[in-house]
Amino acid sequence: MKLWRRWASVMLALAVCASLLAGCEKDEEGISLAVCLGSEPASLDPIYATAEGDQTIVTHLYENLMRVTVDVSGSATVSNGMAKSYSAENNHDGTVTWTFRLRSAKWSDGRAVKAEDFAYAWRRLADPASGSPYASILSIVAGYDAVRATGDTSLLQVSARNDSTLEVVLTGDYDWFLSDVCTSPATSPLREDVVVRLRDAAVERNKAAEAETGTAGTEKWWSQPEKLVTNGPYQIGTYTGGASLALTDYSKYYGSHSGPTELVFCFTGSAEEAQALYDGGAVDLIWPLTEERMAELAENENWVPATTLGTYTLLLNCGRDVFSDPLVRQALVTAIDRETVAQAAGVTARAAEGMVPAGVPGGGEGDFRTDNALLDNDPETYADRCARARELLEDAGYDRGAHLGELEYLYEDTPENAAVAQVLAQQWKQVLGVTVTPVAVTKKELRTALKEGTYTLAGLDVRAFGNDAECFLMPWTSGSENNYARYENSAYDTLLSIIARAEVGSARMGCLHDAEVLLLEDSAVAPLYTTVTAWTVRETLTGVCRDARGWFSLSGVTVHSA
Repeated sequence: MKLWRRWASVMLALAVCASLLAGCEKDEEGISLAVCLGSEPASLDPIYATAEGDQTIVTHLYENLMRVTVDVSGSATVSNGMAKSYSAENNHDGTVTWTFRLRSAKWSDGRAVKAEDFAYAWRRLADPASGSPYASILSIVAGYDAVRATGDTSLLQVSARNDSTLEVVLTGDYDWFLSDVCTSPATSPLREDVVVRLRDAAVERNKAAEAETGTAGTEKWWSQPEKLVTNGPYQIGTYTGGASLALTDYSKYYGSHSGPTELVFCFTGSAEEAQALYDGGAVDLIWPLTEERMAELAENENWVPATTLGTYTLLLNCGRDVFSDPLVRQALVTAIDRETVAQAAGVTARAAEGMVPAGVPGGGEGDFRTDNALLDNDPETYADRCARARELLEDAGYDRGAHLGELEYLYEDTPENAAVAQVLAQQWKQVLGVTVTPVAVTKKELRTALKEGTYTLAGLDVRAFGNDAECFLMPWTSGSENNYARYENSAYDTLLSIIARAEVGSARMGCLHDAEVLLLEDSAVAPLYTTVTAWTVRETLTGVCRDARGWFSLSGVTVHSA
């Protein structure tokens, strides 16, 4: 029955998408492109959209200050979006003031896009009451810490000097501010009056639903996409619930693009269903791929996969007595065989070589991780590492882990995470005699335990909000709200402070490498594995751009000329 239902849903989605278009059709007005990037949206609110498919939709609906495009060589590049021009001024106190002058543009209801629309959106993102998982992207903005401590969003130093001028004060010289903060879906502009109006309407619908059924409604302000007011290259067209969402070319968009006049997002519940849509000709781009397809690609020695901006990491709570001693932490970390852990995580996993994954820029044309593996993953040296782990535990005053007691390892309940948890528990038992019990929890329960510090060991997929090594290292400073490991090291804090004020160059890069070394030597966090990814697109299409942070840019997709 379950198999029948699954394929019935595939056929339904196939029929719906086919009714909208047959693959990528081209006429004299342009092309209509259908893609499948996962299930129906969990959120179209820019500050809550976490799934790559949701973020892809958001980036096509909303135009940020800057935008990521594809240049003539096929490489991603950052260009001006709503910002017609910008300038930066270094202040005497070490802060940097950025001034953005906005171009003349209109929202989809005809009203002008104003600087206050950005200021409102950024204050809303920083507001602790919002609970956005992306709030820390603004941690480099002056006043952010005060906002988080008091809830007073007026303290965030983001302001509209007039309708066309936005001013942002940063705490340091962050060279990735333009490329990563000003292009993120989370910092997209929003109209306060639209959010309030649609939110109030959703509240009334939820009340009506509860009065009728006895169960409270769950609609959000964005739950009726056709009523959204947007400023990007596309606007909402046809929404068919859980089957598909069509975006149409926005005629009042300030610029022009050579890509599709229509984007159709077809929603599925699995990579297998997406593959069926692709094979049936209903869509021309699918992501993610099936495990089987990824395994096939991995067999090709010439295949170069795309890296993902994340590292699955073991956290050791330094706030717990058992891990207050760095020798104990180092013992548990040294006993880990990352190659085995990565195998348990699936075909897309690769044993981590550091906190910063491959694919992050390292200055110039280089990669931060290239020729700079910090972690020993050689199977031939694992026996020596195990012996070293036992020595570390003995030096800490423990005999084969007997006095550590029974520890718990929390992880988000997924098959991959469960397999990793079992491997870790086995390795710690076999190498150190330490008993660790894996405990599966929901994503929300894990986040709560991390924030409150009510855990001992935990697995967390650490995702950086920017494609820069600094973004992977900032969370572990002693004053960071995302320092779930409760790690404190004044030398590390000093290094990160220097990095925040360093100009782009070899000195900054050297400090970044030094900070990563120090972090891993202290073993408050232990990188386990990184992942790679791939997608399938018709050979007749060109111009697909995937941001390193996960979402796709499709506004430049064209059909190969004959």
